[in-house]
Amino acid sequence: MALAGLLAVVSSPAVGPAAWAHDATSDVYAEVTSAAGGGPTADVTAVLDLEYDLLMKSAWLRAEAYEATGRADQLAQLDEHEREVDGYVTDRFAVTYDGEPCAPALDAADVVERGERAYASLTYTFACDGEPEGVHEVSSNLFPDAESFVHSTETIIRYELDEEEGSAVLTAASPTLTTGENRLLKQVGEFFVLGGEHLLFGLDHVLFLLALLIGARRLRDVVWTATAFTVAHSVTFLLAALGVVSVPAIVVEPVIAASIAVVAAVDLYLIWRGRGFASGVAPGFTSGGGGTTSAAVRDALRWRAPAGTRDELTGWDRWRLPVVFAFGLVHGVGFAGALGIDAAWSWTLLWSLLSFNVGIEAVQLGIIAVVFPLLVLLRARAPRTARWVLGSTTAGIVVVALYWVVERLA
Repeated sequence: MALAGLLAVVSSPAVGPAAWAHDATSDVYAEVTSAAGGGPTADVTAVLDLEYDLLMKSAWLRAEAYEATGRADQLAQLDEHEREVDGYVTDRFAVTYDGEPCAPALDAADVVERGERAYASLTYTFACDGEPEGVHEVSSNLFPDAESFVHSTETIIRYELDEEEGSAVLTAASPTLTTGENRLLKQVGEFFVLGGEHLLFGLDHVLFLLALLIGARRLRDVVWTATAFTVAHSVTFLLAALGVVSVPAIVVEPVIAASIAVVAAVDLYLIWRGRGFASGVAPGFTSGGGGTTSAAVRDALRWRAPAGTRDELTGWDRWRLPVVFAFGLVHGVGFAGALGIDAAWSWTLLWSLLSFNVGIEAVQLGIIAVVFPLLVLLRARAPRTARWVLGSTTAGIVVVALYWVVERLA
């Protein structure tokens, strides 16, 4: 029933993945460098990418500003409301040098596309006074919870300051980056949490994982399927985040939605055929005698079929791993989009990417560890109830995924 309750929330027509992400939270992307390109100079250049419509709403501008569509109109609105936008940003994004505020100046404003959304790209110069070899601090409080438009905003920063480089995630709880600290361990932790959050709150990825679990009949299915998905998305995630692979979001997002629909539709077909729901029989096995709940659970958790039983292989059994691997490649590009990083290879960037990916895997394993045993128990103890609950849940996933396909192609 918990699965049905989850589905009831995510299948609401008002809650597509793009709308959910926009209404719930937002990410700010910042590239912060020493003005001379990374040398020991106090002045700083910062390029900030913020969601265009959210920025205009947060600056309390009129509807014609935040509802503007098309790059030309949006640029015109940015130009017309430069003072309000500049005031909003500089009140919430600051740079200091040896404890003294650096004076900001807006040098340029542009509109760029990230995924399927328009972002205002603002270039600032921060003039800092002080002796060379000082310490910079960068703070961000953009789009705070108190504004009520979004919550849990994170500012993802790549920086080259004071002859060091790295990445950081600034949040309401930890809003400041200070150079000169031993940041590697903190950086790893920040991106680990960011990766876990992205999977946990990325409803499309969660529904895909849920569809895979519903279709898994025993432990071996789960292990091999999860491994195929993990390897595939890890490869494309790293390549896409490093800028080696580039696939437009207009292609990636509909394919991700379609992957959910395909896997869930196969689940629904197998459930309709009654496969794995014979009373007292563990999923994927024919009755070998006894038929008790404990025996059914034990059989489902075995790596191989017990003596006297035989798997009923289908075309899906033979093609599951290649299909999941192919879809995993696409999901990896989607994961990379959350970081907004397409920079050249570096060790500091690699640590961020790896920790982000490990965070994804940790949450994925956590979901598997909780959901799969519950599915085994439900199928073993109440196969008829399991058939109806999982059938209705899977049907709902198909409907939501198809809705997302249409929405993302529109």
